[in-house]
Amino acid sequence: MNDLELVDRLLEGDERAFTDLVTRYHGTLVRVARYYVRTPASAEDVAQETWLAVLRSLSSFEQRSSFKTWLLRILVNRARSSGTREFRTVPVDPTSGSAVAASRFDEGGFWCEPPVPFTDSVDDRLVNEPLVHLVREAIAQLPEPQQAVITLRDVEGLSTSEVADLLELSDANVRVILHRARSRVRADVEARREGRSV
Repeated sequence: MNDLELVDRLLEGDERAFTDLVTRYHGTLVRVARYYVRTPASAEDVAQETWLAVLRSLSSFEQRSSFKTWLLRILVNRARSSGTREFRTVPVDPTSGSAVAASRFDEGGFWCEPPVPFTDSVDDRLVNEPLVHLVREAIAQLPEPQQAVITLRDVEGLSTSEVADLLELSDANVRVILHRARSRVRADVEARREGRSV
C-alpha cells in the first residue's frame, strides 16, 4: 500500500495505517534527526515529536509533495529547533570529580568524539560490514550540509529536488554539495582501506 493510501486510511481513523507509516519511516526520521542533534536519545525524541505533529496536522497535508517529503520537512524543522536548544546547555564543571576524564569533553560538556551509533538493521550486518562501517565513519566526518545531503539523497533515497526542498537549497547547490560529499567519502574510505591517515 502506498503512502497516500495509508494517509487516507489514517484520516478515516484506521490506527493500523499509522502503525504502517511509523514502521516505514521511523528509522529514517531518527537517522536524519541525528544530523541536527547531539545524541541518539535526542534524535529519537525529535522523531516522536514529529509523529505527534503529523497526527495533529495530517488534515492539512495538501499532497503537493510526497508524504515522505512533507514528513521530513516537519522533522527537519523540529530537529533544527531542538538542536539549537541542545547547544545552550550548562557547561560541565571540570573539578566535579567525574569518573570519566574531563579531557574527553569539550567546554560545553559534550563528548569531543561522540560514540558512533550502532545499527539495528540485520541487512547492514549482512552486507560488507567493514565497508559499511568505513562509509558511515566517512559520512560522520563530513561538514553538516554534506552529511545531510548525502544521507537524504544516497541513504534515504530522496530525489535531488526533494532534498533541495527539505534543506531549502537550489537543485544545483544540492548537486554540487552531493558531488563534494561523495568525493570526500570515496577518498576517506580509500585512504582508510589502504592504511593511510585521513
